Amino acid sequence: MRSRTAWQALTTRRLLVSSWPWRSVLYLAGGVASGAVELLLLVVTLTVGIASSVLLVGIPLLIGLGLSGLPIAALERRRLRIVDRDPAESPHRDPDRPGVRPWLTTRYREQTTWRELAFTLLKVTLLWPLELTVLVAGLSIPGGLLTTPLLLAASGPDHETRVLKTWMVTHDWQAWAMVPIGLVALAVSLYLMTLVAAARASLARALLAARPGSAPELHERVNELTRSRVRLVDAFDAERRRIERDLHDGAQQRLVALTMTLGLARASSKSSNDSETAALVTKAHEEAKLALGELRELIQGIHPKVLTDRGLAAAVDELADRFPVPVETRIELPGRLPDPVEAAIYFAICEALTNVAKHSDADCAWVTAEHREGRVAVIVRDDGVGGARPGIGTGLSGLADRVSVLDGTVTLSSPPGGPTLLRLEIPCAQAVPSA
Repeated sequence: MRSRTAWQALTTRRLLVSSWPWRSVLYLAGGVASGAVELLLLVVTLTVGIASSVLLVGIPLLIGLGLSGLPIAALERRRLRIVDRDPAESPHRDPDRPGVRPWLTTRYREQTTWRELAFTLLKVTLLWPLELTVLVAGLSIPGGLLTTPLLLAASGPDHETRVLKTWMVTHDWQAWAMVPIGLVALAVSLYLMTLVAAARASLARALLAARPGSAPELHERVNELTRSRVRLVDAFDAERRRIERDLHDGAQQRLVALTMTLGLARASSKSSNDSETAALVTKAHEEAKLALGELRELIQGIHPKVLTDRGLAAAVDELADRFPVPVETRIELPGRLPDPVEAAIYFAICEALTNVAKHSDADCAWVTAEHREGRVAVIVRDDGVGGARPGIGTGLSGLADRVSVLDGTVTLSSPPGGPTLLRLEIPCAQAVPSA
Protein backbone atom coordinates (compact mmCIF):
# COMPACT_ATOMS: atom_id res chain seq x y z
CA MET A 1 0.00 0.00 0.00
CA ARG A 2 1.31 3.44 -0.93
CA SER A 3 2.41 5.50 2.06
CA ARG A 4 0.37 8.62 2.75
CA THR A 5 2.53 10.06 5.53
CA ALA A 6 6.18 10.18 6.48
CA TRP A 7 5.36 8.05 9.54
CA GLN A 8 4.05 5.27 7.30
CA ALA A 9 7.06 5.57 5.00
CA LEU A 10 9.41 4.99 7.94
CA THR A 11 7.99 1.50 8.40
CA THR A 12 8.68 0.43 4.81
CA ARG A 13 11.86 -1.06 3.37
CA ARG A 14 11.81 1.23 0.36
CA LEU A 15 12.19 4.48 2.26
CA LEU A 16 15.64 5.31 0.86
CA VAL A 17 14.55 4.80 -2.74
CA SER A 18 11.33 6.76 -2.31
CA SER A 19 10.70 10.49 -2.37
CA TRP A 20 9.85 10.70 1.35
CA PRO A 21 13.39 11.50 2.65
CA TRP A 22 13.77 14.38 0.23
CA ARG A 23 10.24 15.56 0.90
CA SER A 24 11.20 15.58 4.58
CA VAL A 25 14.31 17.64 3.81
CA LEU A 26 12.15 20.09 1.86
CA TYR A 27 9.64 20.26 4.73
CA LEU A 28 12.35 20.98 7.31
CA ALA A 29 14.00 23.56 5.04
CA GLY A 30 10.66 25.30 4.56
CA GLY A 31 10.20 25.36 8.33
CA VAL A 32 13.61 26.99 8.77
CA ALA A 33 12.97 29.66 6.14
CA SER A 34 9.44 30.49 7.26
CA GLY A 35 10.38 30.39 10.96
CA ALA A 36 13.21 32.89 10.50
CA VAL A 37 11.02 35.28 8.50
CA GLU A 38 8.14 34.97 10.97
CA LEU A 39 10.45 35.64 13.92
CA LEU A 40 11.69 38.79 12.22
CA LEU A 41 8.17 40.00 11.45
CA LEU A 42 6.93 39.33 14.97
CA VAL A 43 9.89 41.12 16.55
CA VAL A 44 9.46 44.13 14.26
CA THR A 45 5.70 44.27 14.88
CA LEU A 46 6.13 43.95 18.64
CA THR A 47 8.84 46.63 18.68
CA VAL A 48 6.84 49.08 16.57
CA GLY A 49 3.69 48.38 18.62
CA ILE A 50 5.40 49.04 21.93
CA ALA A 51 7.18 52.12 20.64
CA SER A 52 4.02 53.67 19.18
CA SER A 53 1.62 52.59 21.92
CA VAL A 54 2.23 55.89 23.69
CA LEU A 55 0.47 57.60 20.77
CA LEU A 56 -2.22 54.89 20.76
CA VAL A 57 -1.22 53.99 17.19
CA GLY A 58 0.52 50.80 18.23
CA ILE A 59 -2.34 49.42 20.35
CA PRO A 60 -4.10 47.83 17.32
CA LEU A 61 -0.77 46.24 16.38
CA LEU A 62 -0.36 44.75 19.85
CA ILE A 63 -3.96 43.52 19.84
CA GLY A 64 -3.45 42.07 16.39
CA LEU A 65 -0.51 40.02 17.64
CA GLY A 66 -3.04 37.79 19.34
CA LEU A 67 -4.21 36.77 15.87
CA SER A 68 -0.73 36.39 14.42
CA GLY A 69 -1.01 32.64 14.70
CA LEU A 70 -3.84 32.49 12.15
CA PRO A 71 -1.82 33.08 8.93
CA ILE A 72 1.12 31.08 10.27
CA ALA A 73 -1.17 28.15 11.11
CA ALA A 74 -2.80 28.38 7.68
CA LEU A 75 0.65 28.18 6.07
CA GLU A 76 1.58 25.22 8.27
CA ARG A 77 -1.57 23.33 7.28
CA ARG A 78 -0.67 23.82 3.64
CA ARG A 79 2.96 22.77 4.21
CA LEU A 80 1.76 19.54 5.84
CA ARG A 81 0.94 18.25 2.37
CA ILE A 82 4.67 17.82 1.75
CA VAL A 83 4.99 15.01 4.30
CA ASP A 84 1.33 14.15 4.97
CA ARG A 85 -1.10 13.59 2.13
CA ASP A 86 -4.13 13.46 4.46
CA PRO A 87 -6.09 16.74 4.35
CA ALA A 88 -5.54 19.13 7.26
CA GLU A 89 -8.76 21.10 7.62
CA SER A 90 -9.00 24.36 9.50
CA PRO A 91 -10.60 23.95 12.94
CA HIS A 92 -12.03 27.47 12.89
CA ARG A 93 -15.77 27.91 12.67
CA ASP A 94 -17.56 30.58 10.70
CA PRO A 95 -19.01 33.54 12.62
CA ASP A 96 -22.74 33.57 13.18
CA ARG A 97 -23.04 36.96 11.47
CA PRO A 98 -21.09 38.67 8.70
CA GLY A 99 -18.81 41.57 9.50
CA VAL A 100 -15.45 42.34 11.03
CA ARG A 101 -16.60 42.57 14.64
CA PRO A 102 -18.35 39.15 14.73
CA TRP A 103 -15.29 37.63 13.04
CA LEU A 104 -12.91 39.13 15.61
CA THR A 105 -15.19 38.13 18.50
CA THR A 106 -15.41 34.56 17.24
CA ARG A 107 -11.67 34.24 16.71
CA TYR A 108 -10.69 35.66 20.09
CA ARG A 109 -13.15 33.34 21.86
CA GLU A 110 -11.93 30.18 20.12
CA GLN A 111 -9.44 27.92 21.84
CA THR A 112 -8.05 27.17 18.39
CA THR A 113 -6.79 30.75 18.07
CA TRP A 114 -4.74 30.45 21.26
CA ARG A 115 -3.41 27.02 20.28
CA GLU A 116 -2.22 28.54 17.01
CA LEU A 117 -0.57 31.42 18.85
CA ALA A 118 1.17 28.97 21.18
CA PHE A 119 2.40 26.97 18.18
CA THR A 120 3.66 30.18 16.56
CA LEU A 121 5.70 31.10 19.64
CA LEU A 122 7.03 27.55 19.82
CA LYS A 123 7.99 27.62 16.16
CA VAL A 124 9.84 30.93 16.13
CA THR A 125 11.73 30.24 19.39
CA LEU A 126 12.49 26.51 19.28
CA LEU A 127 11.29 24.55 16.27
CA TRP A 128 13.04 26.31 13.43
CA PRO A 129 16.45 26.40 15.20
CA LEU A 130 16.03 22.68 15.91
CA GLU A 131 15.14 22.04 12.27
CA LEU A 132 18.17 24.05 11.17
CA THR A 133 20.43 21.97 13.43
CA VAL A 134 19.00 18.71 12.07
CA LEU A 135 19.41 19.85 8.46
CA VAL A 136 22.96 21.09 8.91
CA ALA A 137 24.07 17.94 10.72
CA GLY A 138 22.09 15.58 8.48
CA LEU A 139 23.47 17.01 5.24
CA SER A 140 26.93 18.26 6.17
CA ILE A 141 28.24 15.07 7.78
CA PRO A 142 27.43 12.73 4.85
CA GLY A 143 28.39 15.49 2.43
CA GLY A 144 31.80 15.97 4.05
CA LEU A 145 32.51 12.24 3.95
CA LEU A 146 31.36 11.75 0.35
CA THR A 147 33.34 14.70 -1.01
CA THR A 148 36.62 13.71 0.65
CA PRO A 149 38.25 12.46 -2.64
CA LEU A 150 37.36 15.73 -4.37
CA LEU A 151 38.67 17.82 -1.50
CA LEU A 152 41.94 15.84 -1.44
CA ALA A 153 42.39 16.21 -5.19
CA ALA A 154 41.82 19.95 -4.93
CA SER A 155 44.17 20.37 -1.99
CA GLY A 156 47.20 21.20 -4.18
CA PRO A 157 50.84 20.35 -3.43
CA ASP A 158 50.13 19.61 0.22
CA HIS A 159 47.85 16.74 -0.81
CA GLU A 160 46.07 16.65 2.50
CA THR A 161 42.64 17.59 3.83
CA ARG A 162 40.65 17.35 7.01
CA VAL A 163 37.41 15.37 7.01
CA LEU A 164 34.73 17.24 8.96
CA LYS A 165 37.56 19.35 10.40
CA THR A 166 38.58 16.36 12.50
CA TRP A 167 40.51 13.62 10.68
CA MET A 168 43.53 14.34 8.53
CA VAL A 169 43.58 12.48 5.20
CA THR A 170 46.79 12.38 3.18
CA HIS A 171 46.38 9.32 0.90
CA ASP A 172 43.92 8.59 -1.87
CA TRP A 173 42.93 5.23 -0.38
CA GLN A 174 42.00 7.00 2.85
CA ALA A 175 39.87 9.48 0.91
CA TRP A 176 38.05 6.74 -1.00
CA ALA A 177 37.51 4.79 2.21
CA MET A 178 35.43 7.69 3.42
CA VAL A 179 32.92 7.23 0.57
CA PRO A 180 31.18 4.03 1.84
CA ILE A 181 31.18 5.53 5.33
CA GLY A 182 29.53 8.61 3.86
CA LEU A 183 26.87 6.47 2.15
CA VAL A 184 26.03 4.79 5.44
CA ALA A 185 25.93 8.19 7.15
CA LEU A 186 23.66 9.51 4.41
CA ALA A 187 21.23 6.60 4.87
CA VAL A 188 21.16 7.14 8.64
CA SER A 189 20.74 10.89 8.18
CA LEU A 190 17.84 10.43 5.78
CA TYR A 191 16.09 8.16 8.26
CA LEU A 192 16.66 10.63 11.10
CA MET A 193 15.52 13.64 9.08
CA THR A 194 12.40 11.77 7.98
CA LEU A 195 11.72 10.87 11.61
CA VAL A 196 12.13 14.49 12.72
CA ALA A 197 9.92 15.74 9.88
CA ALA A 198 7.23 13.19 10.74
CA ALA A 199 7.30 14.20 14.41
CA ARG A 200 7.22 17.88 13.46
CA ALA A 201 4.24 17.29 11.16
CA SER A 202 2.40 15.31 13.84
CA LEU A 203 2.83 18.19 16.30
CA ALA A 204 1.52 20.67 13.73
CA ARG A 205 -1.49 18.48 12.94
CA ALA A 206 -2.31 17.96 16.62
CA LEU A 207 -2.28 21.70 17.37
CA LEU A 208 -3.47 23.24 14.11
CA ALA A 209 -5.70 20.83 12.20
CA ALA A 210 -9.32 19.97 12.86
CA ARG A 211 -9.59 16.95 15.11
CA PRO A 212 -11.84 13.98 14.35
CA GLY A 213 -15.37 14.73 15.49
CA SER A 214 -14.77 18.50 15.76
CA ALA A 215 -14.23 19.57 12.16
CA PRO A 216 -15.92 22.81 11.07
CA GLU A 217 -18.15 20.95 8.65
CA LEU A 218 -19.31 18.70 11.52
CA HIS A 219 -19.98 21.80 13.61
CA GLU A 220 -21.95 23.25 10.74
CA ARG A 221 -23.89 20.02 10.36
CA VAL A 222 -24.81 20.11 14.04
CA ASN A 223 -25.95 23.72 13.68
CA GLU A 224 -27.96 22.84 10.61
CA LEU A 225 -29.57 19.90 12.40
CA THR A 226 -30.49 22.20 15.27
CA ARG A 227 -31.93 24.75 12.88
CA SER A 228 -33.84 22.05 11.04
CA ARG A 229 -35.33 20.78 14.33
CA VAL A 230 -36.49 24.31 15.11
CA ARG A 231 -37.96 24.64 11.60
CA LEU A 232 -39.78 21.33 12.01
CA VAL A 233 -41.24 22.40 15.34
CA ASP A 234 -42.32 25.74 13.84
CA ALA A 235 -43.86 23.97 10.85
CA PHE A 236 -45.60 21.51 13.16
CA ASP A 237 -47.03 24.32 15.29
CA ALA A 238 -48.14 26.18 12.16
CA GLU A 239 -49.87 23.05 10.92
CA ARG A 240 -51.59 22.61 14.29
CA ARG A 241 -52.84 26.19 14.06
CA ARG A 242 -54.13 25.61 10.53
CA ILE A 243 -55.98 22.44 11.57
CA GLU A 244 -57.41 24.23 14.60
CA ARG A 245 -58.68 27.10 12.41
CA ASP A 246 -60.15 24.73 9.83
CA LEU A 247 -61.97 22.70 12.48
CA HIS A 248 -63.11 25.79 14.35
CA ASP A 249 -64.34 27.65 11.28
CA GLY A 250 -65.64 24.60 9.42
CA ALA A 251 -66.74 21.42 11.15
CA GLN A 252 -67.40 23.03 14.51
CA GLN A 253 -69.63 25.73 13.04
CA ARG A 254 -71.61 23.14 11.09
CA LEU A 255 -72.07 21.06 14.25
CA VAL A 256 -73.24 24.17 16.11
CA ALA A 257 -75.76 24.88 13.34
CA LEU A 258 -76.87 21.24 13.34
CA THR A 259 -77.31 21.28 17.12
CA MET A 260 -79.41 24.43 16.94
CA THR A 261 -81.52 22.98 14.14
CA LEU A 262 -82.08 19.76 16.05
CA GLY A 263 -83.02 21.78 19.12
CA LEU A 264 -85.65 23.66 17.13
CA ALA A 265 -86.89 20.38 15.61
CA ARG A 266 -87.20 18.84 19.08
CA ALA A 267 -89.20 21.78 20.34
CA SER A 268 -91.42 21.60 17.25
CA SER A 269 -91.96 17.85 17.59
CA LYS A 270 -92.90 18.20 21.26
CA SER A 271 -95.49 20.83 20.43
CA SER A 272 -97.00 18.56 17.78
CA ASN A 273 -97.19 15.60 20.24
CA ASP A 274 -95.25 13.31 17.89
CA SER A 275 -93.52 11.24 20.60
CA GLU A 276 -91.56 8.93 18.28
CA THR A 277 -90.17 11.79 16.22
CA ALA A 278 -89.42 13.75 19.37
CA ALA A 279 -87.45 10.84 20.83
CA LEU A 280 -85.38 10.47 17.67
CA VAL A 281 -84.72 14.20 17.44
CA THR A 282 -83.80 14.32 21.11
CA LYS A 283 -81.35 11.47 20.66
CA ALA A 284 -79.84 13.12 17.59
CA HIS A 285 -79.60 16.39 19.49
CA GLU A 286 -77.75 14.74 22.35
CA GLU A 287 -75.37 12.97 19.95
CA ALA A 288 -74.68 16.25 18.17
CA LYS A 289 -73.92 17.92 21.50
CA LEU A 290 -71.52 15.11 22.42
CA ALA A 291 -69.80 15.33 19.03
CA LEU A 292 -69.51 19.10 19.45
CA GLY A 293 -67.97 18.70 22.92
CA GLU A 294 -65.48 16.12 21.65
CA LEU A 295 -64.59 18.35 18.72
CA ARG A 296 -63.97 21.28 21.07
CA GLU A 297 -61.72 19.09 23.20
CA LEU A 298 -59.86 18.01 20.08
CA ILE A 299 -59.39 21.60 18.98
CA GLN A 300 -58.19 22.52 22.46
CA GLY A 301 -55.59 19.74 22.31
CA ILE A 302 -54.38 20.70 18.84
CA HIS A 303 -53.81 24.38 19.57
CA PRO A 304 -56.10 26.36 21.87
CA LYS A 305 -57.45 29.50 20.28
CA VAL A 306 -57.14 31.36 23.57
CA LEU A 307 -53.37 30.80 23.45
CA THR A 308 -53.19 32.48 20.06
CA ASP A 309 -55.57 35.31 20.91
CA ARG A 310 -54.81 36.11 24.56
CA GLY A 311 -51.49 34.51 25.43
CA LEU A 312 -50.04 31.99 27.83
CA ALA A 313 -51.55 33.27 31.10
CA ALA A 314 -55.13 33.12 29.82
CA ALA A 315 -54.57 29.72 28.21
CA VAL A 316 -53.13 28.23 31.42
CA ASP A 317 -55.98 29.70 33.50
CA GLU A 318 -58.52 28.15 31.15
CA LEU A 319 -56.67 24.83 31.33
CA ALA A 320 -56.70 24.97 35.12
CA ASP A 321 -60.46 25.74 35.21
CA ARG A 322 -61.40 22.58 33.35
CA PHE A 323 -58.81 20.35 35.04
CA PRO A 324 -60.14 17.59 37.35
CA VAL A 325 -57.55 18.41 40.06
CA PRO A 326 -57.61 21.89 41.64
CA VAL A 327 -54.82 23.98 40.12
CA GLU A 328 -53.52 27.32 41.38
CA THR A 329 -51.76 29.43 38.75
CA ARG A 330 -49.39 32.37 39.01
CA ILE A 331 -48.18 33.51 35.58
CA GLU A 332 -46.05 36.65 35.93
CA LEU A 333 -44.89 37.62 32.46
CA PRO A 334 -44.22 41.17 31.19
CA GLY A 335 -46.02 40.45 27.91
CA ARG A 336 -46.47 37.94 25.12
CA LEU A 337 -43.69 35.46 24.52
CA PRO A 338 -42.57 34.34 21.04
CA ASP A 339 -45.04 31.86 19.56
CA PRO A 340 -42.71 28.79 19.70
CA VAL A 341 -41.90 29.51 23.36
CA GLU A 342 -45.54 29.99 24.30
CA ALA A 343 -46.57 26.78 22.55
CA ALA A 344 -43.74 24.76 24.11
CA ILE A 345 -44.55 26.01 27.63
CA TYR A 346 -48.30 25.51 27.23
CA PHE A 347 -48.06 21.93 26.03
CA ALA A 348 -45.38 21.17 28.61
CA ILE A 349 -47.78 22.36 31.33
CA CYS A 350 -50.56 20.29 29.73
CA GLU A 351 -48.37 17.18 29.81
CA ALA A 352 -47.27 17.83 33.38
CA LEU A 353 -50.84 18.37 34.64
CA THR A 354 -52.02 15.28 32.77
CA ASN A 355 -49.37 13.30 34.65
CA VAL A 356 -50.61 14.82 37.89
CA ALA A 357 -54.17 13.71 37.15
CA LYS A 358 -53.19 10.21 36.01
CA HIS A 359 -50.36 9.18 38.30
CA SER A 360 -49.88 11.44 41.32
CA ASP A 361 -53.12 10.98 43.33
CA ALA A 362 -52.67 14.65 44.25
CA ASP A 363 -55.20 16.90 45.94
CA CYS A 364 -53.83 20.10 44.45
CA ALA A 365 -51.31 21.35 41.88
CA TRP A 366 -49.53 24.66 41.40
CA VAL A 367 -48.25 26.29 38.20
CA THR A 368 -45.94 29.30 38.27
CA ALA A 369 -44.12 31.07 35.44
CA GLU A 370 -41.87 34.11 35.38
CA HIS A 371 -39.49 35.85 33.02
CA ARG A 372 -36.21 36.80 34.59
CA GLU A 373 -32.68 37.50 33.25
CA GLY A 374 -33.41 36.43 29.71
CA ARG A 375 -35.08 33.12 30.63
CA VAL A 376 -38.61 31.91 31.21
CA ALA A 377 -38.84 29.63 34.24
CA VAL A 378 -41.92 27.43 34.73
CA ILE A 379 -42.60 25.25 37.79
CA VAL A 380 -45.35 22.65 38.02
CA ARG A 381 -45.66 20.95 41.40
CA ASP A 382 -48.20 18.82 43.22
CA ASP A 383 -48.76 17.24 46.62
CA GLY A 384 -49.11 13.72 45.27
CA VAL A 385 -47.30 10.43 45.90
CA GLY A 386 -44.24 11.24 43.78
CA GLY A 387 -42.11 8.58 42.12
CA ALA A 388 -42.30 10.08 38.61
CA ARG A 389 -39.46 9.02 36.30
CA PRO A 390 -38.69 10.05 32.72
CA GLY A 391 -38.89 7.36 30.08
CA ILE A 392 -41.46 5.09 31.76
CA GLY A 393 -44.55 6.18 29.89
CA THR A 394 -45.22 9.46 31.69
CA GLY A 395 -44.54 11.60 28.61
CA LEU A 396 -41.68 13.44 30.29
CA SER A 397 -39.20 12.43 27.58
CA GLY A 398 -41.35 14.02 24.88
CA LEU A 399 -41.73 17.09 27.04
CA ALA A 400 -37.94 17.35 27.39
CA ASP A 401 -37.49 16.89 23.62
CA ARG A 402 -39.87 19.75 22.86
CA VAL A 403 -38.11 22.07 25.31
CA SER A 404 -34.60 21.06 24.17
CA VAL A 405 -35.35 22.24 20.62
CA LEU A 406 -35.48 25.76 22.07
CA ASP A 407 -32.24 25.17 24.06
CA GLY A 408 -34.29 24.75 27.20
CA THR A 409 -33.78 22.44 30.15
CA VAL A 410 -36.11 20.27 32.20
CA THR A 411 -35.45 19.31 35.83
CA LEU A 412 -37.58 16.77 37.70
CA SER A 413 -37.68 16.14 41.45
CA SER A 414 -40.11 13.42 42.48
CA PRO A 415 -39.02 11.37 45.51
CA PRO A 416 -41.27 8.48 46.61
CA GLY A 417 -43.96 9.93 48.82
CA GLY A 418 -43.80 13.27 47.01
CA PRO A 419 -44.02 16.05 46.38
CA THR A 420 -43.27 16.24 42.64
CA LEU A 421 -41.67 19.36 41.19
CA LEU A 422 -41.07 19.85 37.47
CA ARG A 423 -39.03 22.89 36.44
CA LEU A 424 -38.34 23.93 32.89
CA GLU A 425 -36.35 26.91 31.64
CA ILE A 426 -36.25 28.29 28.11
CA PRO A 427 -34.01 31.14 26.91
CA CYS A 428 -36.15 34.07 25.85
CA ALA A 429 -34.31 37.35 25.60
CA GLN A 430 -37.31 39.64 25.73
CA ALA A 431 -41.06 39.29 26.04
CA VAL A 432 -43.24 41.24 23.63
CA PRO A 433 -45.27 43.83 25.61
CA SER A 434 -48.98 43.17 25.57
CA ALA A 435 -51.01 45.50 23.40
